[in-house]
Amino acid sequence: MIKDLTTIKVIPSATETLILEFVESDLDTSSISTHTDDTVILSSSSSEKLRTEPWPKEFNIPQFSFETEGQLEKGNAEYTKDQTRLTPTSKMLSDILERLAEKIFSYKAYPSDADLSDVAEALTRKHPCLRQPDSFNESYRWKLRLKTKMSNYRTQLKSHGLASELLVNTLKSKSREDPFPKPAKNNKKARRGEANYYPQTSSKNPESLELERISLLTELKKRNNEKTVREQMARTFEFRRKEVVDKKPDIKNLLERCPGLFQMEEINAEFLRVTAVPLLTRFMAQLDKHSPQLLKIIRKKGGTTKAKTAIILEFLDQDADADIRRECVLKSLIIYLGERVEDLIKEYMISQKDEAEEELQSTTMALFVFRDNSSLLHQPRDIGIIIDGVEVLNELPSVAAGVAMVFGLCYALNMEYPRGFRFTFEALQKIMMELDFNKMTSKIRKLNCELNTAQ
Repeated sequence: MIKDLTTIKVIPSATETLILEFVESDLDTSSISTHTDDTVILSSSSSEKLRTEPWPKEFNIPQFSFETEGQLEKGNAEYTKDQTRLTPTSKMLSDILERLAEKIFSYKAYPSDADLSDVAEALTRKHPCLRQPDSFNESYRWKLRLKTKMSNYRTQLKSHGLASELLVNTLKSKSREDPFPKPAKNNKKARRGEANYYPQTSSKNPESLELERISLLTELKKRNNEKTVREQMARTFEFRRKEVVDKKPDIKNLLERCPGLFQMEEINAEFLRVTAVPLLTRFMAQLDKHSPQLLKIIRKKGGTTKAKTAIILEFLDQDADADIRRECVLKSLIIYLGERVEDLIKEYMISQKDEAEEELQSTTMALFVFRDNSSLLHQPRDIGIIIDGVEVLNELPSVAAGVAMVFGLCYALNMEYPRGFRFTFEALQKIMMELDFNKMTSKIRKLNCELNTAQ
């Protein structure tokens, strides 16, 4: 932690380019179109400010000061010997909470109660001498301390103007949009596991970033220019993200101002910048991993679910390739969760194109599929995405890739999940993508438990 914030000297460095590559080892890469890529180019100026990891499944307790570590080592030895608990001094307590707050903030500014419980349990697991027998799970009081500490830590950072994601929620910032702002109302913060929901302000002024955005429009018209486009998209991320969060532009406006964001490669890249998780490779790998057990769970279900899924699942026994298997599993999952496949994946015969276009004009968010016939075994003629009646993407390689892109666009554009698919997208987010997995509805928690029982 910086002790004296009045004597900071900033030394600018030359801009460099960093290339991040993410590989999911469980993925059947043979079935992924070459149109997709989870290699993301970041400029050094932006990457230094962005979080690079999502909230971990197991929180790693950081190293404390030399003095604190020495006392903890001695305390743990005594606890192992005769269950003696250590009562930390105020100096030791301050050191522990300060280091933990810094570590927590490296993942998220606004941790949930479940997140703080994870940290408290990890602390008492690593250092059992800190367990408190008079509190729930012997760590509850540590959770309360962490909650208070994080609130104070955020206040401290805001007072020094060090974090845009905190400053945006001050009354001063809110007053620009609301003449009567309230502290707890309309806060702009991550709610779906975003690591970089509202990134730190760039050192560049808005005018120069706007010029770069205009330059990007020209670069997009050139052929074989993917690398330049990626670099410029990375450099303008903070500028673009704040526009999306602050101004909430409509889809037509976004298409005009940032058409590059509506390409598979850039949806993957933007999702990675926002969440620190690769989109397509993680989505497909997790879907393939869970499919065998998921199909067992779905096939056990009776009634209407069994009748509806039987029609879809029969294609799995007809030499279906990986794309068709994934499509069948996703459609069956939607039905299993009590939601309507036809409202999210709108399928038409190619001969119905005119009436389909008319219907899609009033669609809020969906995937559209044009086929020559009703068989899933034949490659669709076209697969695309419609948002607010506007076609934003087409010629997608598969229905599963299309669903992944819809999910990715919800993050990239800061949009709500499609109406009527609360449980489907919660399952995709928390089970498949493992984002903000600590908070699940009872239905999704039950499904998650069943999926993990056999693994």
